[in-house]
Amino acid sequence: MKKIKLVHSYNYIISIENLLAAWKEFIKGKKHREDVREFEFNLMGNIISLHNDLAVKIYKHGGYQAFNICDPKPRNIHKASVRDRLVHRAVYRILYPFFERIFIPDSFSCRINKGTHKAIKRFKDFYYIVSKNNTKICWVLKCDIKKFFASIDHKILKSILAKYIPDKNILWLLSEIINSFYSTMPGVGLPLGNLTSQLLVNIYMNEFDQFVKHKLKAKYYIRYADDFLFISENRDWLKTLTLKISDFLDNELKLKLHPSKVYIKTLSSGLDFLGWIHFSNHWILRTATRKRMLKRIILHPSNETINSYLGLIKHGNTYKIKKEIFRQYI
Repeated sequence: MKKIKLVHSYNYIISIENLLAAWKEFIKGKKHREDVREFEFNLMGNIISLHNDLAVKIYKHGGYQAFNICDPKPRNIHKASVRDRLVHRAVYRILYPFFERIFIPDSFSCRINKGTHKAIKRFKDFYYIVSKNNTKICWVLKCDIKKFFASIDHKILKSILAKYIPDKNILWLLSEIINSFYSTMPGVGLPLGNLTSQLLVNIYMNEFDQFVKHKLKAKYYIRYADDFLFISENRDWLKTLTLKISDFLDNELKLKLHPSKVYIKTLSSGLDFLGWIHFSNHWILRTATRKRMLKRIILHPSNETINSYLGLIKHGNTYKIKKEIFRQYI
């Protein structure tokens, strides 16, 4: 088991130097927000006060401002104060590089250079290997975890963190962050809005990733947050995995598979994965994704918005939608 080296000590995380570096990263794109300007008005005073509270361990994480978004399904976002988000950033920038080294190569989401396009490319690479360049039938077991962020168990998460982090003070600070929120009951759930939540759920699911690679011996496996799949030429083997996966998630992580989002199929009828429908030799935008994109372009027909979406869709078979965008908006 890897342990965090001395350079990742609690004193380093809460140092003025690290807090200032975290602030420089945090304010990118946020300089004109009222709460950020208010904190920045007395920046050094606020940072020194935060450092002192952390040094003597009287720091208490505050509450959250809740709001809803649709992306595309409704999501409840919880936004912490600037002070608390600065702590999240200070923790994240030190702990992420360590945990990045223990994650498997084929887990994606909330990792540097591990976005949706990289996950889709990896999926395509695996598919062509298993199907022998699309000459053999291969099967995909697709799974999704029900209410993922809302189901993260605090006690289990803290025990996982303790396996890797020997510094009790770092564990205390992480507990303050974890305990600051719960979903349906105390001790369960992480807020979608926290930067630390993105790292913590990957640490949590790394337990499952290691089980998949070392116990199930699954070679062609990809996970993107709570969305994961297995590829094999053996449909019967994939069938045997479902119960093993469900048992591990339930018993070890207290997570449940989404009953309507677990299936085994080929790509001949199209596989829905990360906003695209994948076929054996091409992939197209999901209908809901396409409609949402066109709606946003209509509402915000700026060059920045249009170029952003053109960059998104350039990786797939999107000739028709590109033609529609150019005809109507450019």
